[in-house]
Amino acid sequence: MEPSMREPLVRKTSSSYRTFPESAGKRLDKEYLRSLHNKRLYLAVFAAVLGNFNFGFALVYPSPVIPALEAHPSPALRLDQHTASWFGSVFTLGAAAGGLSAMLLNDRLGRKLSIMFSALPSAVGYALMAGAQGIGMLLLGRVLTGYAGGVTSASIPVYISEISHPGVRGMLGACPQIMAVLGSLDSPPNCAAPAGLVLDWRWLAVAGEVPVLAMIVLLCFMPNSPRFLLSRGKDDEAVGSLCWLRGKDTDYAREYEQIKDSVRKQSRRVSCAEIKDPFIYKPILIAVGMRFLQQLSGVTCVLVYLQSIFKKTSVILKPEYDAALVGLVRLFSVAIAAVSMDKAGRKILLFVSAGVMLVSNLTMGLYIHFVPASQNGTIANKTLESSASLPAEPTNYITLIPLLATMFFIMGYAMGWGPITWLLMSEILPLKARGVASGLCVVVSWLTAFTLTQFFLRVVEAFGLEVPFLFFAVICAGNILFTGCCVPETKGRSLEQIEAFFRTGRRSFMR
Repeated sequence: MEPSMREPLVRKTSSSYRTFPESAGKRLDKEYLRSLHNKRLYLAVFAAVLGNFNFGFALVYPSPVIPALEAHPSPALRLDQHTASWFGSVFTLGAAAGGLSAMLLNDRLGRKLSIMFSALPSAVGYALMAGAQGIGMLLLGRVLTGYAGGVTSASIPVYISEISHPGVRGMLGACPQIMAVLGSLDSPPNCAAPAGLVLDWRWLAVAGEVPVLAMIVLLCFMPNSPRFLLSRGKDDEAVGSLCWLRGKDTDYAREYEQIKDSVRKQSRRVSCAEIKDPFIYKPILIAVGMRFLQQLSGVTCVLVYLQSIFKKTSVILKPEYDAALVGLVRLFSVAIAAVSMDKAGRKILLFVSAGVMLVSNLTMGLYIHFVPASQNGTIANKTLESSASLPAEPTNYITLIPLLATMFFIMGYAMGWGPITWLLMSEILPLKARGVASGLCVVVSWLTAFTLTQFFLRVVEAFGLEVPFLFFAVICAGNILFTGCCVPETKGRSLEQIEAFFRTGRRSFMR
């Protein structure tokens, strides 16, 4: 090992914590990174993120389905405000349960097998919704697809971070969000493809089975995480996995020894007593806090009730085309984040993201509050109930404002607080607590999302649509403060370097 590799990762100074020292980046072996063959790594990531494609598809499934079922001729399938609220929000309860399961599955089965396990409840859930004869089957299908999404939310980012090297980990860490966006675009009317516009809600559920089956087939040929294999004492399999991912003619043996040394220091599972160690609880608090604030910013409510919001504000185009525009903006923004994350860094993108979301939510709230109902084309400002019967034609070009505000909100979210919160979760959590802590992050995230989506319509009915958006704006201001005070910059650092940094236990860290 080179002398520079043995230097302390953090210098003790009196300055408050901001980021990793610049000298740490010099320890990266640039020649080694340039020698790596990434084709197999990209294939493994693609196989895993098909689960996120399915997750994005399932998340926005209610957006086109709720208006259709509100006008369904059969009373057994017709949704009212109460059942529509549950249909939109029960997915997040299933996702929270999936996060709880992932706390065990990630450490027992491993990251790859946990992702594969999620295919079973997902396939059953889609089958129930495709053949639904009543609201009960629809809700159960939503719970099961949500459960699968919770498992993959906790497993896929960890799997990707553990098989990736620092040179591409930021870009690959954004792939789950990119695939989730593509999945949401594949759901009519968010889909830009003409074929998507002709699918009804039953065939839409059938279409959800396709990425699930593709994921299972591809993952059968992919390796498990070298770090997980080492933690289970499977040294030979770990070497083979890293060799497959990096290429036989590369110096992967040195990286293997670094990983093995880190795993050896964390050979036991985290105990209750060790949770008091700053090395354990500080990264967990940061990861959980980011997931909590991400959901409080309102993204799930906007995505689930997107059509209803657009019908209420009667923007210049039909709601289904507005949704397609928002989806395309989201895809474009995540792509920008993927390209710039390893160059600009995580923190700067988080600052920009939160700032854009703050302005967008504030604009939306003030527009709804001050623009008269007669001018923005709405019937009333108190309810989203029976949104299918609301007028879809605008009366004034000023109704472009809510469309643009929503597009910028999604753009801001997709550039930072969408992909980076998942990436940082998988980067900063210590190996010995990574499986359990990632599941905890998912539980907190989706319980928060459930609470918001469940009460969103009720708050709108009681206080008006502007109140949630003004609340989301306040949260986005808090996101800026949280990023500046607590979030570390992990660009270009290996997982072992990040763990060593948190192990220093500096008091200035949380300032």
